[in-house]
Amino acid sequence: MTEVAISIENLVKDFPVGLRGKQVRALDGLNLEVGANQIFGLLGPNGSGKSTTIKVLLGLLRPSSGAGAIFGIPVGSLGARRVLGYLPEVPHFYRFLTARELLRYYARVSGLPRRAREGRISEVLEQVGMESAAGRRLGTYSKGMLQRVGLAQALVHDPQLLVLDEPTAGVDPEGTAAIGSILCDLKAQGKTILLSSHLLAQMEGLCDRVAILNKGRLLCEGSVEALLIEEGADTYVTEGLDASGRAAVEAAIRASGGRLRGVGPARRGLEELFSRAINNEGEEAR
Repeated sequence: MTEVAISIENLVKDFPVGLRGKQVRALDGLNLEVGANQIFGLLGPNGSGKSTTIKVLLGLLRPSSGAGAIFGIPVGSLGARRVLGYLPEVPHFYRFLTARELLRYYARVSGLPRRAREGRISEVLEQVGMESAAGRRLGTYSKGMLQRVGLAQALVHDPQLLVLDEPTAGVDPEGTAAIGSILCDLKAQGKTILLSSHLLAQMEGLCDRVAILNKGRLLCEGSVEALLIEEGADTYVTEGLDASGRAAVEAAIRASGGRLRGVGPARRGLEELFSRAINNEGEEAR
């Protein structure tokens, strides 16, 4: 049985608006489960509840009702915080520090023992490909380099779970590919990764499973392969047919009431699934 890394049960979060006691519901009875050693994608348009979900998991927000746990430890507790690492969408680091100095600071904040710090810092710098620039001030770094250092600070205390909010935002294609490769390596090492991003093509290639949220509710969730299979569409792969043979196959399909749409896997893209789900075609998306 797969170990559960994240468990969310009937999660509700309301925010007060104005002075008359009115409230806006950001999460509306959300139920979600993430298995260990997966790259799990959290998708949704702006205002869908992704950031609120992440903040509840981090213990930065208290839910109005419902519960959540990380590896069985209640969210918001010190124990839950110790087993996760977090990279925000827009990390703000002291630009006068070097990468190594920054990681020393986060290692101390995370409670890493003094005798283990320098070795662990060197290890994560190598892991994210930043060891050669570790002595440079952060103010000289590119956006992609800053994101890698941000990933290093999330990893410095060797957490079981990584929560990454838009880790490739503003990063060029080469840097995006490099960060994707790092995430795959981390999964191979046994880490669980919760990844929130608007880059659906990247999410399709990286994630084992995805969930799509809208208006605080779960629209659909499942493995990427299962969700992207287009029900009711068949694929025929042939070899060695000449033009007349292909015409005969097409004629047979038409005679049976079908239509040959093309040759290839009957698989839609994640962007199509996302669009259908958000436009209230949840049943078809499943």
